[in-house]
Amino acid sequence: MVTAEVWVLKKHFQGFPKTSDFELKKIELPNLKDGELLLESVFLSVDPYMRPYSQRDMKEGDIMIGTQVARIIESKNPAFTVGTFAVARSGWRTHFISDGKDLQLLPSSWPESIPKSLALGTVGMPGLTAYFGLLEVCKMKPGETVLVNAAAGAVGSVVGQLAKIGGCKVVGCAGSDDKVAYLKKIGFDEAFNYKTVTSLDEALRNASPDGYDCFFDNVGGEFSSIAINHMKKYGRIAVCGAISQYNDSVPQKGPYVQIPMIFKELRMEGFLVSRWSNRREEGVKALLKWVMEGKVKYHEQVTEGFKNMPMAFMGMLKGENLGKAIVKV
Repeated sequence: MVTAEVWVLKKHFQGFPKTSDFELKKIELPNLKDGELLLESVFLSVDPYMRPYSQRDMKEGDIMIGTQVARIIESKNPAFTVGTFAVARSGWRTHFISDGKDLQLLPSSWPESIPKSLALGTVGMPGLTAYFGLLEVCKMKPGETVLVNAAAGAVGSVVGQLAKIGGCKVVGCAGSDDKVAYLKKIGFDEAFNYKTVTSLDEALRNASPDGYDCFFDNVGGEFSSIAINHMKKYGRIAVCGAISQYNDSVPQKGPYVQIPMIFKELRMEGFLVSRWSNRREEGVKALLKWVMEGKVKYHEQVTEGFKNMPMAFMGMLKGENLGKAIVKV
């Protein structure tokens, strides 16, 4: 009999999440039935989407939603071998039982030199979000200028590097000087700290006086309201996230997008990466290849210990992470 530790949503978040909104519980797992496997979480992901999705999809008392890289430690399913690693969507738990249908096995070509936690970041959902958002929503072309905000985060840092691989000029903004230095290090053409510039409008103009063909938006709110005025004619905006608004208890009010959209004939499209789940393998293969070639660099903010899941989650929402925020069990 295995005892799993789980984090539950004790109380729905009101404004910014608090430690008291979470509760750590223990659950006794039953013995395996035929066809089942027992998995142990090795790395768990904390991501911005968990904040709005918890409000929409969860009840108080539910186990927190999320993904992990887990190791199979017992198997009564001939299709799965003990010791194999897989990505699962089983929420904030140390151990869980699966029938295998919901698992995505790590590719057999996964090199030993690359941490398996990247399957939750650069070569996982955030990397795929960057890949399909740029190729399918922004439809970037060589020679264009791409703007990305929250550029030092899990998605934004991959967006910038993929845009460079695609032959674009890349402008990124982030919330600290250390993050800006990191963006320059990984190949961004221009980068600025939105917290210290005197005028966001001016910073965007200075970084690209001719404007922007593509804007990959992870932030929403005031930044996006200003950035839309710097788009070139026929520009494309991929709306990926709105982290500036996730913790608001009172919704933010306008400005409104219609006038710049009409005059510049812009296209703005919201998207979820699950739209391309049938092409997941293509994306993973491309991202893994670029990481191995050194064309896509990565940085992980690793928090040790399952007991620190809420702390890592809240830190990520405050922007304390450089690159992907991960918890190592």
